[in-house]
Amino acid sequence: MSLYTDYLTEIETRKKQGLNPKPIDTADLTDEIIAQIRDANHQHRAQSLDFFIYNTLPGTTSAAGSKAQFLKEIILGTAEVAEITPEFAFELLMHMKGGPSVDVLLDLALGDDADIAKQAAEVLKTQVFLYEADTDRLKAAYDAGNKIALDILESYSKGEFFTKLPEIDEEIEIVTYIAAEGDISTDLLSPGNQAHSRSDRELHGKCLISEDAQKEIQALKIQHPTKQVMLIAEKGTMGVGSSRMSGVNNVALWTGKQASPYVPFVNFAPIVAGTNGISPIFLTTVGVTGGIGIDLKNWVKKLDSEGKPILNNDDNPILEQLYSVETGTVLKINTKKKKLYSADGGEELTDISASFTPQKLEFMKAGGSYAIVFGKKLQTVAAEILGVELKSVFAPSKEVSHEGQGMTAVEKIFNANARGATPGKTLHAGSDARVKVNIVGSQDTTGLMTCQELEAMAATILSPSVDGAYQSGCHTASVWDFKAQENTPKLMAFMNKFGLVTGRDPKGVYHSMTDVIHKVLNDITVDDWAIIIGGDSHTRMSKGVAFGADSGTVALALATGEATMPIPESVKVTFKGQMADHMDFRDVVHATQSQMLKQFGDNVFQGRIIEVHIGTLLADQAFTFTDWTAEMKAKASICISEDATLIESLEIAKSRIQIMIEKGMEHENGMLQRLIDIASNRIEEIKSGTKPALAPDANANYFAEVVIDLDEIIEPMIADPDVNNVDVSKRYTHDTIRPISYYKAEKTVDLGFVGSCMVHKGDIKIVAQMLRNLEKTQGSVSFKAPLVLAAPTYNIIDELKAEGDWEILQKYSGFEFDDSAPKSDARTEYENILYLERPGCNLCMGNQEKAAKGDTVLATSTRLFQGRVVEDSAEKRGESLLASTPVVVLSAILGRTPTIEEYIAAVEGIDLTKFSPPIAKPGTTRSAHF
Repeated sequence: MSLYTDYLTEIETRKKQGLNPKPIDTADLTDEIIAQIRDANHQHRAQSLDFFIYNTLPGTTSAAGSKAQFLKEIILGTAEVAEITPEFAFELLMHMKGGPSVDVLLDLALGDDADIAKQAAEVLKTQVFLYEADTDRLKAAYDAGNKIALDILESYSKGEFFTKLPEIDEEIEIVTYIAAEGDISTDLLSPGNQAHSRSDRELHGKCLISEDAQKEIQALKIQHPTKQVMLIAEKGTMGVGSSRMSGVNNVALWTGKQASPYVPFVNFAPIVAGTNGISPIFLTTVGVTGGIGIDLKNWVKKLDSEGKPILNNDDNPILEQLYSVETGTVLKINTKKKKLYSADGGEELTDISASFTPQKLEFMKAGGSYAIVFGKKLQTVAAEILGVELKSVFAPSKEVSHEGQGMTAVEKIFNANARGATPGKTLHAGSDARVKVNIVGSQDTTGLMTCQELEAMAATILSPSVDGAYQSGCHTASVWDFKAQENTPKLMAFMNKFGLVTGRDPKGVYHSMTDVIHKVLNDITVDDWAIIIGGDSHTRMSKGVAFGADSGTVALALATGEATMPIPESVKVTFKGQMADHMDFRDVVHATQSQMLKQFGDNVFQGRIIEVHIGTLLADQAFTFTDWTAEMKAKASICISEDATLIESLEIAKSRIQIMIEKGMEHENGMLQRLIDIASNRIEEIKSGTKPALAPDANANYFAEVVIDLDEIIEPMIADPDVNNVDVSKRYTHDTIRPISYYKAEKTVDLGFVGSCMVHKGDIKIVAQMLRNLEKTQGSVSFKAPLVLAAPTYNIIDELKAEGDWEILQKYSGFEFDDSAPKSDARTEYENILYLERPGCNLCMGNQEKAAKGDTVLATSTRLFQGRVVEDSAEKRGESLLASTPVVVLSAILGRTPTIEEYIAAVEGIDLTKFSPPIAKPGTTRSAHF
């Protein structure tokens, strides 16, 4: 059996699934295909040609290396293939976009054959994914007097790779498709339980929304062949919850345009919209593909004669429709006027200028943001080599600076890490900034896509400017099934070779660490002035400022050590009053959302930085707040800590990084030890007073200031998905926050879950102490509902064992994870016992473990989206309600939500997360509606 016959067998299997042949990414299969092409009489020659031309992945895949070398032979005449002329070979190299193809083009352009050199130069002028080694070759040739090198560099210095691209169409005709009513989670576009297939784009595309929706979209395309389908979140926001590149890939696959005729299943330029626009991190991902994200504003609040919103019986504003976008509506986008029109262009529906900023227009023209990032760098390098003045062909970065105005925390971080900004100029919110990235995280269900993106942009090694980079194994930690066994080792090997510390050792020496990525990133972030990029919406550290990002932006950060984005506006959150002893900090988090909505009526956090003045709360506990800000639709969150608190958090981080080193996780590049050194240096800066803990200026300007009254938090609260709300758009949002008394101790709980990145060591200690308390008062503990407990990290378990807490958990557990024999099948049924699960995401991710269909789950996690933690049954909608650890534990023991009296009795004497922030009065700020 050959690799090729194995491939044919795989093709037959895929055909039964309605799939085309899987794109080829390995050199060994490509080499066999090339050998069959060379043999004029081979029975599979014609099919091999098709696979070689149309089904071999470009970039830095090993397949691309073999393909590029064979095309080089054809161009030089050492190989002859009638179907591939030298001209066609050059065209194929043009579409390979970097890596081996650029190597070959440089060989040809700098070679002895003048005619071939000229042709190669013309192709090179269209390429932007060049790295230092490539431009060094051009510089050396230029210095030696090579005229072709001069010609290429002059073209680069003029930015012709961009200026010669066709402009985007002035008018784009679209036909609408309402994907859902209300906020659309990226789970609808790319379900978490299908994470294993994300790197197989065609297969993963089968999970977009539903089969019926796919058929309806296809029918619209047939009915309107000259128009593009626009996916809409009616009465909601598109893409909440995560960036999810796979979600945008799926939308592009069904509604976008093919990027290259020679690269299968890679589409670009999707159009998505929402009544309330696009979630910020998802909008970044849309930009990666050169797509368009539109804020429709087609429903508005109905106002009374005094201009105040008219409320319904549930105290929610009544909405009225300005114009219809029901499925099948034909509309017209004018990209020059930046407006949305009716089908005939006669009626202006809304201004969409925010969708067509100069930078976004460049992304659209270039086919995505990567080409712009690399293009800017290439033009700069070429101008430097030639010694000519840089005359950028790109839209100038917007620099907003207000004389005499101080800086918010995020403005300080961006200014400190800015690259390419006007020297000496202070950048305020609204500025476009190119910044150094300090820490990068890749998680396992998007990691293979990040690998593909790195290959596509021809990257081979981690940027030396990145301080720390980590590849996790937490999203697939629950079940070591055949999908995880197939994907995870390959991912870890690629990332470790690229330069990342990996949760699993590709060599199998150190113990597999399935620690939750956000907890690891929170530990390896050792500077409060750092910028962090991570492949998950919950990349929200309590030190520095962290941004959840799509797999492509993560790849870009790994390869270049940079990110480009506007400096967001900030909302300042401070506190007054005193927290009751029986309350948990998670209730402060819920109260922040609830009180903010009550104060402003609108979500002033959406798309902005939440600058929370957290005071004396250590990084682990403060992370509970920053983590939740993803569900508040904030761009990110920054914790303002006191000096002593920050020093203690950094010391804890140092000790945990040292444990990683002792476990054998240090990379050969010495990354972990360098992080300890950075932390030590930062501690000395704080102690000496040369650089205190990050704090905003007193005269900083905020979009709004929110003051949370701790005295109002008198009972635990639950974030309720409100699955039976008659208004569909109000379901599965994080805005319905209710006190436990609302449920009158009558709400049945079918399963409790304590875990995910929202809990820390203190939460697990609370579980242990509650068991001890109940054992003392009742003699023993029994559960009326299953309780699943998944600690975030192995370090926490080790510490709990040393402190005596793990023993009581083991006593009442009916299942304890065993790393020597991990589960190979996901649990489908639960007993009324305590389950001690392996560290990792577990139920929160929803791609492996789930609750039983139709269950009511009470969890500490962040995910209440439909189908994520629990799916609907035929009889009942599944519910994922979110609460603090003590509420979840008590509810699992009772089988229902508790009364306030039961709750207070259960937590008596337990040291809940203490919270004593600095009490601050709000300064003068503009209205949130300014």
